[in-house]
Amino acid sequence: MFASYARKRYIPWKDWVFDTCNVLIMLMLIIVTLYPFWNTLAVSLNDANDSMRGGITLWPRVFTWKNYQYVFNEANIAHATLISALRTLVGTVVTVFCSAMVGYTISRPEFVLRKFVSIAFVLTMYFSGGLIPTYLLMRDLHLINTFWIYILPGIIGVFNLIIIRSFIEGLPEGIIESAKMDGAGDFTIFIRIALPLIVPVLATVALFSGVYQWNSWFDVFLYNSSNPKLSTLQYELMKVLQNTNATMTSRTASDAFASSQALENNFVTPTSIRATMTIVASVPIIMVYPFLQKYFVKGMTLGGVKE
Repeated sequence: MFASYARKRYIPWKDWVFDTCNVLIMLMLIIVTLYPFWNTLAVSLNDANDSMRGGITLWPRVFTWKNYQYVFNEANIAHATLISALRTLVGTVVTVFCSAMVGYTISRPEFVLRKFVSIAFVLTMYFSGGLIPTYLLMRDLHLINTFWIYILPGIIGVFNLIIIRSFIEGLPEGIIESAKMDGAGDFTIFIRIALPLIVPVLATVALFSGVYQWNSWFDVFLYNSSNPKLSTLQYELMKVLQNTNATMTSRTASDAFASSQALENNFVTPTSIRATMTIVASVPIIMVYPFLQKYFVKGMTLGGVKE
């Protein structure tokens, strides 16, 4: 059928073979990419006892919401989700704006210290003070047990800074020079001219920053673990998984079969909880990504090509 269609359309057989191979490869990549997530979703919706038998592929054998009920019944989950959303929103906005402002500054050829500042930023990607000195610094800055510990330490991402600077350097210099001739200052040029022109790269950086803020939990463990009001969703999910692992480890054979009715109603496993946590943590980012996808490739590549 495809061969006859190719003859009617006068498509060379080499092009037909190439297109067919491309389609097959793309289909394989789609399957390889989507199957792990779909399988995780099936495990999260399957009964934990039944999941221990294995063999879950595309559909749950025994459909249940118990895994999600177990996760969301934790007392602090709702508040932790709010803190995670607030952290992601504030952290992304602040990081994008500050990174763009610094990126614009070091992209200007008239800035005398641009090379020194750029090298100083890049060095921080390879050298750090270590965990203990960093903790002591945060303590001396009075950021422990505060919401701003999530925002201020990562306010400038060097990788994001490099992307924004490269993008700005690719803008037509005549636009900025014209604004200066009209009497606009640097901050006015940055707000009214540079920012609207670099929306694609800002969307890219916003995606990077948002994913980092949403998924981060180790800083909560280090700095705010004693304050449940500042706990995040990822940290609470991590504690749920730890509690489930501890329960499974401490359960003896006699305990496991002591009350079959209780097990049937409440039994969960680390595998089922891990799958549920993965879905709960991934869905918000997956929902946001389509809105930023159209900017993503353009923002990553446009600043890397100069004519």
